[in-house]
Amino acid sequence: MNSWHHSALAQGLLRCHDCTALWPLALEEQHCPRCGALLHSREPNSLVRTWALLITSALLMLPANLLPIMRVTMLSSQGDASTIMGGVIELTKHGLWGIAIVVLAASILIPVGKILALGSLLIAIQFGKATNLKQKMVMFRIVHWIGRWSMLDIFVVGILVALVQFGNLAYIVGQTGALAFAGVVVFTMLAANTLDTRLIWDRHLQEASIGSET
Repeated sequence: MNSWHHSALAQGLLRCHDCTALWPLALEEQHCPRCGALLHSREPNSLVRTWALLITSALLMLPANLLPIMRVTMLSSQGDASTIMGGVIELTKHGLWGIAIVVLAASILIPVGKILALGSLLIAIQFGKATNLKQKMVMFRIVHWIGRWSMLDIFVVGILVALVQFGNLAYIVGQTGALAFAGVVVFTMLAANTLDTRLIWDRHLQEASIGSET
């Protein structure tokens, strides 16, 4: 059987997002008879909201990387406030290579990768690209999964602060750039959660439907 016919939407059904009950498509924009939630076949304005959140996170990457994020003081020697890259360089100077790599990956590489991945998915949906859909879903799952580790560098710096201050070796104090970076993390996570992944498959299902009719 053609994959289109396995779609609930093609069979005139929609699923309640709260209680997962199936109802006739005629009930769209009405309340679920079981739990009272508003019924809709696709998340309303999913693309618009995801674009807005993603663009916001991309814009916040500028102050997150340009503004100082932390100040490192080693052995009573007052250090200058450092940006993310400055902090990475500072950590490497003091031989903290492992932590520097984690901070670099979690603060720059991962957020930029998530923004690019979500952006490519949105563009594919926007322009109806119905190719490599399984790869797109794998990429989305990776982005969604990695979101829980987005604050890893903050946790590492927090642990580092506790350890080095306990040993009176150094002091690390957060700066204004950390707030912008937190915004990047939050907005990219919201963007991933807002995107209705069924939109990725809609064009493929439509083409399959047209093919089956011809």
